[in-house]
Amino acid sequence: MRGSVADLIALLDLESIEEDLFRGRSPETAQQRVFGGQVAAQALVAAGRTVAPERPVHSLHAYFLRPGDPAVPLIYEVDRVRDGRSFTTRRVVARQRNKPIFVMSGSFHVREPGFDHQDPMPDAPDPLSLPSIAERAAVDAQRWSTLRDEFGSIDVRFTGRPHEDQKEPAHVATTRAWMKVVEPLPDEELLHVCLLAYLSDLTLLSVSLVPHGVRPFTGAVMMASLDHALWFHRPFRADEWLLYDQVSPSATGARGLAAGRIFSQSGAHVATVMQEGLIRPIR
Repeated sequence: MRGSVADLIALLDLESIEEDLFRGRSPETAQQRVFGGQVAAQALVAAGRTVAPERPVHSLHAYFLRPGDPAVPLIYEVDRVRDGRSFTTRRVVARQRNKPIFVMSGSFHVREPGFDHQDPMPDAPDPLSLPSIAERAAVDAQRWSTLRDEFGSIDVRFTGRPHEDQKEPAHVATTRAWMKVVEPLPDEELLHVCLLAYLSDLTLLSVSLVPHGVRPFTGAVMMASLDHALWFHRPFRADEWLLYDQVSPSATGARGLAAGRIFSQSGAHVATVMQEGLIRPIR
């Protein structure tokens, strides 16, 4: 999906079939499967359209059940599980050919004051001092052309040497990257949180390969998201730089566990992500 930001926004503009039932599509792609972040973002759009705007989403928990076919529309069915005084819960099932490929539970919380603390943002170079994916692909097309060609509306700038020897005393596997949508977006809060769900699946699983000297997109490993959890903490914009601090605390049994913290450029901790995924060596 090397399309424009307008194409990315249109991708999240689901068609309403009837109450609590929506239809989504996939962009043109050279990939054989639907990008997991797309399905998560579209499911969150479907859930969010059934909730009042004054109750923003604060968390989602999802499972990827089957690979999605980019040539087939995706049907999103929303179950209005609960509408409480402070919290609203929705369950979304995405189907293709009448089979579930993805399930998600989302929780929405009315805004209210409370305690506030956070860990500090880790040190990172200024994003504009780092090479873009297009610049990296010009040097190493085999490694970077997939990200360049499929996600042209997203600016991703890795700190250090991505997917290689980024280790710290507390973690054997670490990756950090600045991310944002390349053009200004409308001031619609649901759009920004859904785009963060989209971005959160883009690089996270790859950090679990760092200790093993294996790079993604090289044919050496089969990768697929298995589950995904995302918590939203503070306001942000997806068209402004966000630092994605990613670590992999464990990998075993062809599965890698990855965790991510997302910070705004001003240092606010805006979201936290956890994911387990398939990392099966191809022998």
